[in-house]
Formats: sequence, C-alpha cells, structure tokens
Amino acid sequence: MSRGRHRILSAIGVGCYALAAIVGFFLLAGHHGSGLLVSLWVAHGVLLAVLLTKLAADETGLSAALVVVGASLVAVYFADLARDDLTLERRGERITATVVREWLAPDQGREVDTYDYALARRDGTRVRGPALQARSGAFAVGQTITVLADPEGVLRPRAPGDADATGTVLGVGAFASLVLGIVAATARRGAIVVRQREERARLAEQEHILREALRTASADVHGFVEVHPGHYPDVSHRRAAGIAGELGLAPTDEPGSWRFRR
Repeated sequence: MSRGRHRILSAIGVGCYALAAIVGFFLLAGHHGSGLLVSLWVAHGVLLAVLLTKLAADETGLSAALVVVGASLVAVYFADLARDDLTLERRGERITATVVREWLAPDQGREVDTYDYALARRDGTRVRGPALQARSGAFAVGQTITVLADPEGVLRPRAPGDADATGTVLGVGAFASLVLGIVAATARRGAIVVRQREERARLAEQEHILREALRTASADVHGFVEVHPGHYPDVSHRRAAGIAGELGLAPTDEPGSWRFRR
C-alpha cells in the first residue's frame, strides 16, 4: 500500500472515530455523572492528540486535537438540545396556561437576565415539570399563553415556536463537519510535512555523496575534477560550487560546468 493511500485511510479512520465519539458522548450525556464524563473527555482528548500528531507528522496535531475536542463538545451540547426539542415536539401537549409567578433563574447570572415562570392550567393545577424559562419581561404574571408541556414532567414547557429543533440540528451538523474538516486539513499538512522532510533528507544525502566524490576524485592532466550532475538531481550548480569551494576547489569559467580546479 502506498504511503499516500495509507495516510488517506488513516484520516478516514480518525474522522470516523471522532464522529463516533460525538455520538457516544451524546448517548452518555444525562445518564452518567460529570466525573465519569470529564474523565472520558480527557481520555478522548489524549487519544486524539496522539492520532492527530501522528497524522500531522509534527506538533500541530496537539492544537488540532484541542480544536476537535472543543468542536465535539459543542456538537454534543447542540445534539442534547435537539434531543429535548425533538422529544417535546413528539410527545408535548399543547395547552393554554396562565403565568402565576416569576423569579430570577437561580442558575443564571444577573447579567443574563433570565427568569423562570411558573405556569398553571385553566383548572388551577400547576403544569408539571421545570418552570418555563425566558428573558425578563417576556411574560407577565396573570398572562395567558400557549405552550408545549411535557406530560411526563421532565422537560421544560416551551412556546411552540421555541421547540423547533431545526437550528440545533444544523448546529450539530456544522460542528461535526468542522471536526471532519480539521482532520482532513491535518492529514493534508502531514503529507506536506513528510514530503518536505523527505526532500531535505534526499538533498542532504546527495550533498554528502557529492562532497565525498569531490574530496576523493582524482584530477585529470589539466588539474580538473569533474562530476556528473545527473547523480545529484536535487543539488543546484550554485550549491555544488559552494561545496567545492569548501573543499578548496575553484569553479571553472565555463557557465554551468561541473568541473572544478584543484
């Protein structure tokens, strides 16, 4: 298998792993403690750093791994939001409710200005589940509004238009695409780095061989040492003249000639 094809397959494998990790963390979200999830994210980041560093062939793989982990986190966050929206769209009950109380959301800073709104049905019973959450001033106590309420009381009630999952699904797709794009760019950079490294190594080897040839070659009757440029395709004539000068040889007056005078 050629090296280029192997790199392409490696990039595909890393990309598939990154997408599978997003799906896995999405499935784990909400079902396990934060301690386990943090440990898994750290392990995921370390593994990505190893894979992408190998793919990039230099230290830029570490930066790529950090960006991939960050994009994956956002993708999982959007996927979790989309799951709630889709669930509420599927099983939500459209009801008319009255705002009976409002208070500053305890999990929000005052600068965010987000409030919780307690709702009651027409018969006076409280709407099950967490309170409706919206910006300050969105609703007034005593106002009658239409919401989608979760019959199981797990999800927050929302206004019908707010439960549209299209935006969050597009967000998941965008960040998942970003992950794949970073992996592809890393693989491309790795191919360039490896090619440049091989070119430098090949040039260094040819210069070494040329140096030895000039040092050990016998001069002809006119005192000239001649080498064949075809043996050193990556070495320029100017560089060859420089190497010859380092060995005490002088170039001839013939332009482009690979003959040097002792």
